[in-house]
Amino acid sequence: MSAAEKGVVAAGHPLTAQAGARVLREGGNAVDAAVAAMLTSFAAEQLLTGLGAGGYMLVAGGGEEPALLDFFVEAPSRRSSGADEADGGAEDGPPPAELRAVDVSFGDAAQVFHIGPASCGVYGTPAGVCAAIECWGTMPLAELAAPAARLAREGVELNAGQAYIAKILADLLTSTPECAALWAPSGHVLQEGELLRNPELGDALLLLGQEGAEPFYRGEIAATVCDWMAARGAALSSVNLAGYRAVAREPVRVRYRDREVLTNPPPSAGGTLLAYALALLDRGPAPPGLEDVVAAMGAAQVQRTPEFVEGLSEVGFLERFLARNLGSTTHISVLDSAGRACSVTASNGEGSGVVVPGTGIHLNNVMGEQDLNPLGFHRHPAGRRMPSMMAPSVVLRDGQVELVLGSAGSNRIRSALLQTIVGVVDHGLTARAAVQAPRVHFEDGTLYAEPGIDLERLAGPIVEFGDLNLFFGGVQAVLRREGAIEGAGDPRRGGVAVRA
Repeated sequence: MSAAEKGVVAAGHPLTAQAGARVLREGGNAVDAAVAAMLTSFAAEQLLTGLGAGGYMLVAGGGEEPALLDFFVEAPSRRSSGADEADGGAEDGPPPAELRAVDVSFGDAAQVFHIGPASCGVYGTPAGVCAAIECWGTMPLAELAAPAARLAREGVELNAGQAYIAKILADLLTSTPECAALWAPSGHVLQEGELLRNPELGDALLLLGQEGAEPFYRGEIAATVCDWMAARGAALSSVNLAGYRAVAREPVRVRYRDREVLTNPPPSAGGTLLAYALALLDRGPAPPGLEDVVAAMGAAQVQRTPEFVEGLSEVGFLERFLARNLGSTTHISVLDSAGRACSVTASNGEGSGVVVPGTGIHLNNVMGEQDLNPLGFHRHPAGRRMPSMMAPSVVLRDGQVELVLGSAGSNRIRSALLQTIVGVVDHGLTARAAVQAPRVHFEDGTLYAEPGIDLERLAGPIVEFGDLNLFFGGVQAVLRREGAIEGAGDPRRGGVAVRA
């Protein structure tokens, strides 16, 4: 990177990436830029993330000790918020409100999501934003939050990608009067070119910048959320919010060729399964053939047993697992001029349809995502982090950051990241070529494939898509190679890369 360059930001929306790049130009570091981009995404990508969501941030390079900040969604108590909470949210009370199923079509494939008050887990993004700035930031949070708040108040014009997501989530966006007031103010779901305004979210973002996370977990916002949820028989309680903390973890480290890959550790499932697939491919020749990549995907999928899911929360699980076996989401990748990388993935699920009046917050539906609840809904004890598929990652070469990446896409996250890493490391592709290359995904015995891939040597059921599709994730990547730096946004989800 030349001395004149401040870095590159890749993200799922132009406004998100521009906000991060602006902070780099103003002298902020990669974490400052990632937080500014996150806050902007809360206004610009409200279908995918927000103050009612959760996520993970991986920081490495530039002299930083690699660390993973876990601020993903926690399971709430299995009782109504209106019940007596003196016992700290005991789980022998009445069951939560019923989940509501909605069908979401990706054109060539469909998926069922569950929404409503019963789908809402304990949100983590307010805590995560504040912890990140406290640990690594150099700029005041209020300064980073103000532009995002202004954007939420004035409105964001829906681009083609956001309008497409709104279209396929139309049943969800009109499932409650509060959500419909935001997304269908004129009686139809907002379309490309129309403005999404959320002034109450703007107020909440300003509050976060000025007072930090406290109001969202133990103050006025928390009280408003819990009162609203209690009236609707939801499980989320004030005890759950008051007990929430962002947690620092040691990243997963796995060797791949002559690189070291850092990714999300347990209790997240995605990073562990990505590390397993990379370790399998590392045993074979380089570059691997398509059949080898698909076989690694299948082997990782087979490992996602009930014992695997239950064991994710156990101390030492990752080491034992690797030794024995060798929606909707958005991602931001940043690499600054000091070589510091910040890779952050956040998700609101698809959103629950529950927008809490007075806060502008659309709560997550993580407790209703089948991908994250393979053993059944509401099986996780209160306070347990949900086993996400998100896997913000960094590839090191000779101890220096080479590639910063992450993806949206639920169960497809690990396959999207696997193919992008293979593209860069084994095939020497640029970031843009690796991100834009057609992808496959193997799950439950079926291979899903984008056009442009030779499938003749692959057996079994195959679902062929007619074009690149957001079903296959949304990888945002920044690559440094031979001193030059480039970024790539995934066209499947309207991603862009902006140079600072």
